[in-house]
Amino acid sequence: IKPTGKASSGNLIRQPLVHMERLELLRNVCRDTALKNLSHTSVTKFVLDRIFVCDKHKILFCQTPKVGNTQWKKVLIVLNGAFSSIEDIPENIVHDHEKNGLPRLSSFSDSEIKKRLNLYFKFFIVRDPFERLISAFKDKFVHNPRFEPWYRHEIAPGIIRKYRKNRTETKGLQFEDFVRYLGDPNHRWLDVQFGDHIIHWVTYVELCAPCEITYSVIGHHETLEDDAPFILKAAGIDHLVSYPTIPPGITVYNRTKVERYFSGISKRDIRRLYARFEGDFKLFGYREPDFLLN
Repeated sequence: IKPTGKASSGNLIRQPLVHMERLELLRNVCRDTALKNLSHTSVTKFVLDRIFVCDKHKILFCQTPKVGNTQWKKVLIVLNGAFSSIEDIPENIVHDHEKNGLPRLSSFSDSEIKKRLNLYFKFFIVRDPFERLISAFKDKFVHNPRFEPWYRHEIAPGIIRKYRKNRTETKGLQFEDFVRYLGDPNHRWLDVQFGDHIIHWVTYVELCAPCEITYSVIGHHETLEDDAPFILKAAGIDHLVSYPTIPPGITVYNRTKVERYFSGISKRDIRRLYARFEGDFKLFGYREPDFLLN
């Protein structure tokens, strides 16, 4: 009988191997010249803005929205000493970077940035790229929280104006419009207007520069139950804080959902979308979604 429970000895032995393999894959894909323009980016202020700093424990965390990042930010806020436990952090403080005591790497001088990039433990989390886009679309344009009106009132109309085939339709942003915008080789024209809001859907490459910055660990949302404790241990903070309990089923890749969202979308638009996110699929070992492309 296989032991159940998170800490079954098999997982503990396999874990370091899994993470070594992920980093090796990443390095190999970074060296693949055919993918160079999809895997490389420069470490700009945009990237440095995504990276949060915990000086007390020498940790850098690159934020990839829609992959359970809020919980990691809470972990780091507690480690930095602004609050004594995760439960104590008010929800409105987590993303308030004036009040949460979690500086961005961009707020340091060039030499201080270099020093931290060289010496600190660095990590970020990824998930299936298409599933992440669905999550971003649902969160920002379907449920659209009241405190973020610009997604519905400025960004959605901007995308619809440029990418909707049938202009007479009056319904809100559809997933099809969103996919067309993301797969357009000239998407940057709109991105510039949308500013930092694009962090919810640009590639992991553009957010975290994984080929330029040597990350210590890359967590996968799909295996977060194992990866979260591994990251805390690897960063040497597992005795200080634990990752909040993950509700069952929340991290599992949902192929049916992905198929449903993409079912009405033309193969041409899906292929263009994949062409843009191919670097993310390849770098992090996600299989090309053949059910969408063929």
